[in-house]
Amino acid sequence: MSIRVIIFDDDADILEVCSIVLRTNGFEVIAQNNCEDVLGKIDRGAPHVVLMDNKIPPMGGITASQAIRASADHMHLPIVFFSANQDVARLAAEAGADLYIEKPFDLDELVSVLHKAIAAKAAPQT
Repeated sequence: MSIRVIIFDDDADILEVCSIVLRTNGFEVIAQNNCEDVLGKIDRGAPHVVLMDNKIPPMGGITASQAIRASADHMHLPIVFFSANQDVARLAAEAGADLYIEKPFDLDELVSVLHKAIAAKAAPQT
């Protein structure tokens, strides 16, 4: 079974590059250029992990990630926050993301961080 990732980013080039790299590495990719109806998109896509941009219309990545965390159905879904903002660590923490990655990022690092996020959520909680 391949890992399904949903990417929320309004930059078409980033969506395309991430999609190509992730598909090449065995992921199924769902690309979204906005986070309108974020929970509905997650319901329909049934991803294993979310890759969330900070500046994504209409509500932004922090609010969208917080909505995912507030949802009983999706609160445990791994979220990787990504942004060009120099304060991405703080933004990711505010969003409730599991991990973050700074733009620009190394493409191998992207794959690695997504795997880490999934593994961390799969690990038994103590």
